[in-house]
Amino acid sequence: MADEHLTGDAGAGPRSRSSDIAAAPMDPRNAIIDALLELAGERNWEDITISDVAARANVSLSTFRDIFPSKGAVLAGFSRRIDHIVLDAAGDGLTGEPVKERLFDVLMRRLDALAPYKLGLEAISDWTRRDPLAAAAINRVVVNSMRFMLEAAGIESEGPVGAFKLQGLAVAWMRILRVWFRDDDPGLASTMAALDRELTRGGGFVARAEDVNRLVSPLFSLARSVFERRRSREPSRRGGHGESKDEPTV
Repeated sequence: MADEHLTGDAGAGPRSRSSDIAAAPMDPRNAIIDALLELAGERNWEDITISDVAARANVSLSTFRDIFPSKGAVLAGFSRRIDHIVLDAAGDGLTGEPVKERLFDVLMRRLDALAPYKLGLEAISDWTRRDPLAAAAINRVVVNSMRFMLEAAGIESEGPVGAFKLQGLAVAWMRILRVWFRDDDPGLASTMAALDRELTRGGGFVARAEDVNRLVSPLFSLARSVFERRRSREPSRRGGHGESKDEPTV
């Protein structure tokens, strides 16, 4: 019955098994990713089972399990695949350009890479808006991708301000995608306007965050040094007679 379901040929007999093997994808990881994105464009996310994805990808459940533990993990794999496409295409053509222009170019390349999967991505976006837990999980995936998008644009992403940049860009990216889903213009005029608007707004927020960070960093350093000095004196105070903290107190 399993062979009949996969091949659609109940009378093929032993030959159906060999044809299944011949039709097995050369790259099961990418086959699973493509299958899930296709199915996401056809039905509600909650109605897609792992068995559905495995059947569409023409892989066994055991193969699916070896590669991905869940549908959510497949989405993370898809995001990494898009990251690779964008990063591999990144060059030095924008070296010396303003920060905003560099990031604008990187994110437009990302939209180009996402274009073949637009229908499925829109359905997945709708799902995350219905499910707060899903939204939180997808946010983590997006933040990880945005880390590399910032790096590709030559923008610092470490430290407290870096964390602020990453989360802010992740939120802005989700807003940009919602415009992109509705943008049928081949030139993506609405999407580019939204991207420009979000990057301008984000640049202002980041500038203020950097100003605040420069102001409070000396205070944090002072508080840390005071705390460390107090901790260094604690063992002698606790011992009462100068014994080290490793010696037992009777």
